[in-house]
Amino acid sequence: MDFDGERQDLIEGRNAVIEALRAGRVLDKIYVQRGETDKTLGFIASKARETGCVVVSADKRKLDAMSQTHAHQGVIAVAALREYSSVSDILTIAQERGEPPFVVVCDEITDPHNLGAIIRTAECAGAHGVIIPKRRSASLTAIIEKTSAGAIEHIAVARVPNLNSALRELKAAGLWIYGASAAGDRPLWKTDLLGPACFVIGSEGEGMSRLVEESCDFLVSIPMSGRVQSLNASAAAAVMLYEALRQREGGAE
Repeated sequence: MDFDGERQDLIEGRNAVIEALRAGRVLDKIYVQRGETDKTLGFIASKARETGCVVVSADKRKLDAMSQTHAHQGVIAVAALREYSSVSDILTIAQERGEPPFVVVCDEITDPHNLGAIIRTAECAGAHGVIIPKRRSASLTAIIEKTSAGAIEHIAVARVPNLNSALRELKAAGLWIYGASAAGDRPLWKTDLLGPACFVIGSEGEGMSRLVEESCDFLVSIPMSGRVQSLNASAAAAVMLYEALRQREGGAE
């Protein structure tokens, strides 16, 4: 994660983090100094886990690099800029708009710039929501706010403990699951993307995880004519989501 520049989402120091937890502030992650046996840090870690917050053990050098106050006392929390939605919230949004659900799932997109760009594209393309995993993913921090150009204020983002469970919930609600894959057997231009649909975008380096890929109903490939045979995650998402929008607005043949 890039900690350069002024961060508005960091909460540093034991008392400040404890008060944030007591106030019910939505925290994405809490970094606790590795090797510390202080009871207060143990209390913070325990309370954070009770709220579902991810607790990360980090060495002092990492905390020093993250810190803007230079007085972190062995703990730094990264606060979410807004409340997360649920999968059912996203489906309700589609129902209230009278539209077939249009959902984007990001499978382990760890680069906040890529995730911010995907959220921006999803909002622009008319998606009803984006789903990200709790672990091994960037989250709704100040960097995402900037790279999404403010789109996170206008689209529901759900953060779930298990993507496969979320995909099962979407399937139960009648959605077809389309995974973007270079090895996909369905070319994007020849795939019917109409109706209730979820589009899965894999990580920058590894693509979709095996279990998520196995949960997809269709694996869709984006045609490549150049020497480089892949797009980065945000570019792939843009191509796929705008083809879906084109079809939904009546452009499909």
